[in-house]
Amino acid sequence: MAASSEIAFRRSIGAAGLAAVLFILLFSFYSTGLFDFWWWMSFNILVLCGLGFIMDRKYIARLAADIKKSGLKKIILGLLSAFLLYGVFFIGESLAGILPAFAREGIEGVYAFKEGVPVIRMVLLMALIIGPGEEIFWRGYLQQTWQMRLGKTGGWLICTALYTLIHVPSGNVVLVAAALTAGLFWGGLYHLTRSAILVAVSHTAWDILVFILLPF
Repeated sequence: MAASSEIAFRRSIGAAGLAAVLFILLFSFYSTGLFDFWWWMSFNILVLCGLGFIMDRKYIARLAADIKKSGLKKIILGLLSAFLLYGVFFIGESLAGILPAFAREGIEGVYAFKEGVPVIRMVLLMALIIGPGEEIFWRGYLQQTWQMRLGKTGGWLICTALYTLIHVPSGNVVLVAAALTAGLFWGGLYHLTRSAILVAVSHTAWDILVFILLPF
């Protein structure tokens, strides 16, 4: 048992390293315009989710069980938590008016991701790949594995730290702060519920709220 746990942990370290490389490249070079940000992001997530399923052969079965057990309740709680997190960011955005100019510029920089991109494509990618995929990998696979090895709090905080750090190459302080806040929130939500499905609904709904329905 201990040996298999050690193997799983080592594999997760490799997966985390690949995630760091993929997202550092994304946030370092997306502004060159050589690749579409949303397709590139979706590609990264599909690769990482596929890797997570390969590394943890029981993961798909756990997701299926997660959906079957109180699925409707998890969807409702996920939606409510998305609005709660939106409220946190709404307060933060309101404070941006009294903060240095770079805060407002940072918010504008985040919304630059959607310039010239058809809304329907963004919604479909966020709903089908980006929102659920990020949680399936970051919380459902990586945080789950690290919490088993490093303890519930340690695994949650270290996973959040990596999730935050991969956004640093963007050079956008607001984006990094948002990643830290959201990472702590979704990591904490997973820590409490142990449901990747609930957190995936939360992440997906929040993405659509922030980028499409109620942008700041």
